[in-house]
Amino acid sequence: MDVRDLPTPLLAVDAAALEHNVLTMATLRPGRSLRPHVKAFKSTELARYVETTGGHHSFCAATLRELEGLSAAGIGDDLLLANETLDAARLARLVSSSDALITVAVDSPETVRAASDAGASVLIDVDVGLPRCGCPPGSAGKLADLARSLGTEVRGVMGYEGHVVGRADRATRSEGVERSMELLRAAHADVGGDVVSAGGTGTFDLHDWASEVQAGSYLLMDTHYAALGLPFRLALEVEATVISSSDDRGWAVLDAGLKSFGMDHGDPSVPGWQVFFCSDEHTTLVPADGGPALPRVGDRVRMQPAHVDPTVAYHEQIVVVDGDDIVETWPVDLRNW
Repeated sequence: MDVRDLPTPLLAVDAAALEHNVLTMATLRPGRSLRPHVKAFKSTELARYVETTGGHHSFCAATLRELEGLSAAGIGDDLLLANETLDAARLARLVSSSDALITVAVDSPETVRAASDAGASVLIDVDVGLPRCGCPPGSAGKLADLARSLGTEVRGVMGYEGHVVGRADRATRSEGVERSMELLRAAHADVGGDVVSAGGTGTFDLHDWASEVQAGSYLLMDTHYAALGLPFRLALEVEATVISSSDDRGWAVLDAGLKSFGMDHGDPSVPGWQVFFCSDEHTTLVPADGGPALPRVGDRVRMQPAHVDPTVAYHEQIVVVDGDDIVETWPVDLRNW
């Protein structure tokens, strides 16, 4: 099949770039040293490809739905909910039905008790500088003691330096990782355990102490991460159709807009043209200096998102392509909550 026969907007993933990204990461962080983060792509078939091609068998997720989907598909033998939950009943159903080891992040007595009631193992989630979840480093030991007193396995600690993963300067990212890991080291000294989970795509190669890195965006990439000089290729684009074009007015309009892209990191990019603005279902292009003339009505154009995770979550399927030839079609089956 030809991708041009499918309606737009659609997610097009370049097969060669995806394979490059999987194999490059598998070489740099093999096996258990990487815990691919499913929140970035929300597809069990893509997770299966990572498992079979990259050799990674431990995964993490942001939602119970993502973890449930991985477990039901038989993907991974060590699954981490890298987020807090109070839904002990739903978590208990997952623990009892899964063949994988289920672990959940905790940062309070309430989330410790929910995990304990569900029969899950835990990682103590530590605040290492990102103002989100995570307990103060000095409280980590007490939470670990509480968990163990309830008969819950404490596997170690987790700390996400999300406030530095996207910094443009590598030295700044490296310094930020070191400051964050000093906090996590102090917490780990009180908690113990074999697992130290940290990091993301932007800092995957800056960890010499954490036992595993939680990276997911490296698989598909976006323009935000591409600006950091990482060894991964832009694999994901949103294919759109030109539905209006006018040389007299000086712009062309595509049928993909705010409802097709995560916009928190900025507008999508269209090589060769300049994005003028995005609205709900439209993106307006103008010629770039020295670039080609405006595309014509009916032309197909591939757009590069600035933030991959929410972009994928807007779509129902991923179309893996070799040029315009369709190689695979994978459902984005882990959307929603």
